[in-house]
Amino acid sequence: MAKNRAQYTCSECGMTFSKWTGQCPNCSNWNTLVETLPVEAEGKNALSSAKVSGKKLDVVNIKNVTPSDAKERLKTPFLDLDEVLGGGFLKGSVTLLTGQPGIGKSTLLMQICAYIAKEHQVLYISGEESAGQVKLRAVRLGAESEKLSFASSTSGNDIAKTIESGDFDFVVVDSIQTLSLAEIASAPGGVSQVTNCGNLIIRSAKSTDTAVVIVGHVTKEGTLAGPKVLEHLVDVVVNFEGDRYGGFKTVRAIKNRFGSTSEVAIFEMANTGLKEVKNPSEALLAERQNTDGSIILATVEGTRPILVEIQALATKTNFGYPNRTASGFDLNRLKLLIAVLERRTKLKLSEQDIFLNVVGGIKLNDSGADLAVCLAIASAVAGRKLNEDYVVFGEVGLGGEVRSVFRPDQRIAEAKKLGFTHAIAPASIKDKFVIPVKDLRQTLIEHVK
Repeated sequence: MAKNRAQYTCSECGMTFSKWTGQCPNCSNWNTLVETLPVEAEGKNALSSAKVSGKKLDVVNIKNVTPSDAKERLKTPFLDLDEVLGGGFLKGSVTLLTGQPGIGKSTLLMQICAYIAKEHQVLYISGEESAGQVKLRAVRLGAESEKLSFASSTSGNDIAKTIESGDFDFVVVDSIQTLSLAEIASAPGGVSQVTNCGNLIIRSAKSTDTAVVIVGHVTKEGTLAGPKVLEHLVDVVVNFEGDRYGGFKTVRAIKNRFGSTSEVAIFEMANTGLKEVKNPSEALLAERQNTDGSIILATVEGTRPILVEIQALATKTNFGYPNRTASGFDLNRLKLLIAVLERRTKLKLSEQDIFLNVVGGIKLNDSGADLAVCLAIASAVAGRKLNEDYVVFGEVGLGGEVRSVFRPDQRIAEAKKLGFTHAIAPASIKDKFVIPVKDLRQTLIEHVK
């Protein structure tokens, strides 16, 4: 009897091929062919065989099901990170941690492992580093513990079997792109290997109630590398963002089956590892100089209000096409706001190079930053300053109108706490602390002096 040959199925169009190619010949999509079950020698396909071998499920009434949150959660040494995770690592859950190379993923995980190892059995598995390299990091962070074990492996089969043993309560796998299964011929990091290794590890974690953290790589654009199905398989997806050379670093959940995705933890790197920043507003404004182009924004990261400095610089362009550069702010949004400024006010920006910077390495995803960005640009172009005791927040529409934003009370409370006297904000907010504004042009005339 001839040996069964592997088949490859396109995840986009569903066509099946006898060999793997980088591009699907049918739909022309790249990297979509995944190794699937072969056709059986007897002439029956795998689907009909699976239908015969299935059995009726054991069902229970939903009232008799114990909620997952009733299980024990493994706390971390960082209170804010516990909030991001929904209260800590839930036993039996699988968390996917992603971030740029050098951002501090391994440092963060080693600190978490050392803390959990005080009361639980912990295993750190690395497919990228040797035992000696991990030992040096553990010594630097003071993470040595009797209950913290280490293993170096790139075999998905061996790692799954180790998790199934039930000897460990918390397991870290660093990283999924280095693993491979012996049954699949493709190279580590491929779509088939990442999907199947992830699936096998998840099954092992669920069967033994082991909390597992999987480290994932990112692409040049900063998105999670590998198949999108990996994000669907895991319970929690956590993204580690920030400047790896300095500034603050943020950890936020972009998927969480056991908690909110609106929380954020803010860290800074020190010689002894990552440390939580309890009052980021004070740290971000400590070295501020009130110059033209400098505006204080009252923003919200998750549910935490933060005051950050927005800096803008405008110079006369030396070429026919003006340059627009943004750090910590969406470039397309910056171009849109510049267009609104040109159309709705008397500012002429077509011959100005404009550079925008959010101090401290913070990346803003808040629409309430629009008004602060517009005032910073106008201040830089006109060479005028805003009152140093004012904070700013508000969304700017295409008609130049200033619109309301979410959580205004928290923004105002944070500004009061740090000694600011007023907030330039949308007129819909009824508070004596607020200087109400409705129109972008009138705001520039009255307040940028």
